[in-house]
Amino acid sequence: MLSRLDKSPVATWWWTVDRWFLAAFLSLMGLGIVLSFAASPAVADRIGLDTFHFATRQIMFMIPALGAMLAVSFLSPRQVRRMALIMLGIFLVMMVAVLFMGVEVKGARRWLSFGGLSVQPSEFLKPAFVVICAWLFAEQAKRTIPGNILAIGLLAVVISLLVLQPDLGQTMLTLGTWGVMFFLAGMSWFWIALFGGVGVTGAFAAYTIFPHVASRLDRFLSGEGDMYQVDMGRDAVIAGGWFGVGPGEGVVKRMIPDSHADFVFSVAGEEFGIMACMLIMSIFAFIVLRGMKIALKEHDEFTRLAVAGLVTVFGFQSIINMGVNLQLLPAKGMTLPFISYGGSSLIAIAISMGMVLALTRRGPEKLKNHRLSMPRTLVPAE
Repeated sequence: MLSRLDKSPVATWWWTVDRWFLAAFLSLMGLGIVLSFAASPAVADRIGLDTFHFATRQIMFMIPALGAMLAVSFLSPRQVRRMALIMLGIFLVMMVAVLFMGVEVKGARRWLSFGGLSVQPSEFLKPAFVVICAWLFAEQAKRTIPGNILAIGLLAVVISLLVLQPDLGQTMLTLGTWGVMFFLAGMSWFWIALFGGVGVTGAFAAYTIFPHVASRLDRFLSGEGDMYQVDMGRDAVIAGGWFGVGPGEGVVKRMIPDSHADFVFSVAGEEFGIMACMLIMSIFAFIVLRGMKIALKEHDEFTRLAVAGLVTVFGFQSIINMGVNLQLLPAKGMTLPFISYGGSSLIAIAISMGMVLALTRRGPEKLKNHRLSMPRTLVPAE
């Protein structure tokens, strides 16, 4: 057991890290492994792989993801900023490279392949983009640089690269998160009206220009056409009822092509029931609400906006995934954080949440206030 008098880096980290956040992240990681064993065997058998191929790989991805999250959580806010700037530069270059050298899947170029390993740069770009925009908005508040203009320019670059892939799901996710951060930074009504108009125009343009967007939206609104996977996902949740059919007993899941990835939430519903789905949703909600609560109490503008932005993108992504699984939103391939199969997504989310842990650690001032609020018998001697 680590003593409060221990001044080692690990002890200091343990007594300053937000253990509620840490417990929530570890719980989602554990659920991800359990649901991978439930959801992936049918997919592996169907395409001729070893039964536990995807489950084994998920565990292999989880190890570096956990290591990355814990390593990043040791950083100071300034080091988080520097790390984000380096990541932004690297993955912007990779996003450009994707357009020319990326692996094409279903008409979109989103992946780079290196010696058998595939990387989706947009997943790693998201946390870096959020942190740098938070810094720009914070600098605008200090009147040191034109942060708002620079943040708008950075948004334009990132959105352009995403649209060219095309990846409209990530585009909407990025726009939504950026809008929330700009609002928290003190967006005026002029900007609200301007970006609202741009958003409506962009949505109409996407519907007009991209046939697959129009097709998905039309099918969602009319309920007609090929909605096989979405229908199966909804049917799996219905088949599970309140308490599920039992681990490994799911039948509908065997007919869902991406049951281990984008539709793992449906598998949870079938085998463990609606109550399990509500538990998963509660963990995601807890993370977002706790992050927002901490952000609103934070005095440092950069930390406040960065934490709010990181939990917002985390929350939006989980809402989109679960909404599609429950047929409440149009079909869109987006992973469920920490739970869906996928190396790039898992490691990128781990880095993102490691940043949240780092930014919400109690620094000297916060730790002093915490100690003053403790009963005298619990405050260690100096």
